[in-house]
Amino acid sequence: MASGLTKMTARVLTCLFTTDAGSLTASQLAERLKVSPASISKAIAFLESQSLVRRERDERRRDRYIVDDELFYQATIASARSNDQLVETARQGVTVLGPHTPAATRLENVARFLDFISESITRAAEQAREVLHTKPSTADASTDTSPPHPDQP
Repeated sequence: MASGLTKMTARVLTCLFTTDAGSLTASQLAERLKVSPASISKAIAFLESQSLVRRERDERRRDRYIVDDELFYQATIASARSNDQLVETARQGVTVLGPHTPAATRLENVARFLDFISESITRAAEQAREVLHTKPSTADASTDTSPPHPDQP
């Protein structure tokens, strides 16, 4: 919730992350959280829109909602790409306003800032991606949560 999720959305995401399988059906989520299927549906719709959950059909043709190692990477890349659209829009504003106006200067600074942030997020996500696919050793798991340095094996 501290990152901006509603209480129900945070509960659904937490429930999915804390299952060993990393996936549940809507009815399983509703039962575990003791809420209506409509509440689950609304939370899942938001989580899917943010690329935090993906949907698959199981053998009984029920939707299963899944969190896996790759989702946080994909969500991070999607967030960086959404910044790219803001950069483009700000730069179009510079052209419309004329490059020597205070408003255009402000928009260009916003574009440069967001462009830098987007590139940094993408680079960091690429460098840390392997962390999502490794199992921490029990000795290191409680003490070191930092990603490996890109130059280290």
